[in-house]
Amino acid sequence: MLPRIYPVTDFFRNPARGFFRLSDDGTMLGFMEPAIVSEGPARMNVFVQDLDGSTPVGTPRQLTHESERDISQYFWKGADTVIYEKDFKGDENFHILTVNAKSGQLTDLTPFSGVRASIEDDLPDDPEHVLISHNQRNPEVFDVYRANILTGQLVLVAENPGNIVGWQTDHQGLVRAAIASDGLDSTLLYRNTEADPFRPILSTDFRTVVSPEFFTFDNQKLYALSNRGRDCLALVIIDPAHPDIEELVFEVDGVDLDGAGYSRLRQVLTVAVYQTDKPRYRFFDDISAQRYARVLEKLPGYEIALQSGTRDETKYIVAAYNDRTPGSRYIYDANSDTLDKLADINPALPEDDMAAVQPVKYQSRDGLTIHGYLTLPVGRKPEKLPCIINPHGGPWLRDSWGFNAEAQFLANRGYCVLQMNFRGSTGYGRKFWEASFGQWGLGMQDDITDGVRWLIDQGIADPARIAIYGGSYGGYATLAGIVSTPDLYAAAVDYVGVSNLLTFMNTIPPYWKPMLTKMHSMVGDPVADRERLEATSPALNADKIKTPLFIAQGAHDPRVNKDESDQMVAALRSRGVDVEYMVKDNEGHGFHNDENKFEFYEAMEAFLRQHLDP
Repeated sequence: MLPRIYPVTDFFRNPARGFFRLSDDGTMLGFMEPAIVSEGPARMNVFVQDLDGSTPVGTPRQLTHESERDISQYFWKGADTVIYEKDFKGDENFHILTVNAKSGQLTDLTPFSGVRASIEDDLPDDPEHVLISHNQRNPEVFDVYRANILTGQLVLVAENPGNIVGWQTDHQGLVRAAIASDGLDSTLLYRNTEADPFRPILSTDFRTVVSPEFFTFDNQKLYALSNRGRDCLALVIIDPAHPDIEELVFEVDGVDLDGAGYSRLRQVLTVAVYQTDKPRYRFFDDISAQRYARVLEKLPGYEIALQSGTRDETKYIVAAYNDRTPGSRYIYDANSDTLDKLADINPALPEDDMAAVQPVKYQSRDGLTIHGYLTLPVGRKPEKLPCIINPHGGPWLRDSWGFNAEAQFLANRGYCVLQMNFRGSTGYGRKFWEASFGQWGLGMQDDITDGVRWLIDQGIADPARIAIYGGSYGGYATLAGIVSTPDLYAAAVDYVGVSNLLTFMNTIPPYWKPMLTKMHSMVGDPVADRERLEATSPALNADKIKTPLFIAQGAHDPRVNKDESDQMVAALRSRGVDVEYMVKDNEGHGFHNDENKFEFYEAMEAFLRQHLDP
């Protein structure tokens, strides 16, 4: 029996209430929900509500009144201040704002035009300050400031000499470590106090990662993710007095670690996080392991994540989800071992009507194992199906197991969806990542094509009804696919994708420029590799395209400039090729406003139906 067809809006609308966060003392609950301001479209704004134990009580109070775009993210500072980020029309030049949860007083800590800011440390032991970084002084680099959340005053803490690409604070909020880079080689810098100058303690080339996670609890050494002398990222301790010796804490054969966590209250390492086919956790202390096990036992059939906690580590926001639902959110009280439900994130989509996501793997033509995820439509035999090939963005990211609104939307329309972690995808070690260097449109594209061939060989895909769709690098892969294998795809959708490898690297944001040399090594040098870059730039090879194409682009995209889509459209239209083109003037790298998301996915649905006719 086929499930009902759910409206586009059911898959892509913002939750009626979500993004729950507990105040530090557990007396208030923060959340976001859509709110109409000034008669415009509803945007995600921050609300707060008092808590009686784990029960929200009283009327929620709206703290923010943003009308142009959804708030990007927020968190609590202490018991009565909320800090949030906002950008303008998707330009990713984020401002940091604070709002008092009791008085509603709003302060913009970074009221600078064209400046990108971010939080470096929330300074939980300092009730009046946070550390932020921004690039007002020099658009290419970020300095660190101590910001007074009450007055907005900024005091310079660490000035970037021009080569720092990352800062690290200790547990007292002091800037004690940094990563310097000349684009290819990186140096870990360290100092005993903020009054001391930084000194280099170790250097690596860009193929080797040594990434500080946090200081040890005596503030003398560093926990770091490192692949020095190994293929995969492991958790190690680095002593600045003996930086060439790593104390191995934990590693997993064949996969990178994603990160690690600790208890600020108890000052112990708690967890390492990694992915195989699904999310995995390695706990280092009994309290964390038992807490996780108790919550997991209460939510059979779901993965769980602790998203926010009180300072005394007795209450947590718990997210419960799986591959067929974004799930529900709860408050877990560790003292009473109780779980109180706050909300279902998307009750419009019944879990039983959504599709299971299967981990799969296949071999590339040159012998690599490519891992991915296959979503098959509910109620249909997995034979001769219309299929959507969906390469991820990045490209140095990865697809993961879980609920994916796009894949579920397409499966609900009768399509099977294949997502693959082609060479260069992160999580599979250094060699797999390095295999992508210089391979945009070549080996990376072959991995995608080999996935299509595998899907056909399995009998799942109808060879005449296969489309390719992706965003960012996935958009590039979409365009490269219909250039290099023009007979493979019946339709293509490019969402904020790169089209010209020469112009793309000339239009990146200023703060990416310190890494441009690295981009040249990983993608290609515009001078030395010009012939290859021209051959693998879809906009320069548009004469080979015959596949029906739909392109969507945000006008204020700082990562993939609108010119990337403009020149692709112009190259096709100059040949008389019809290409559908959607541009949104209030969006950036991907559409975030509900009304634009709805319009895009409705147009994509009609486009795919026209050319694949499921």
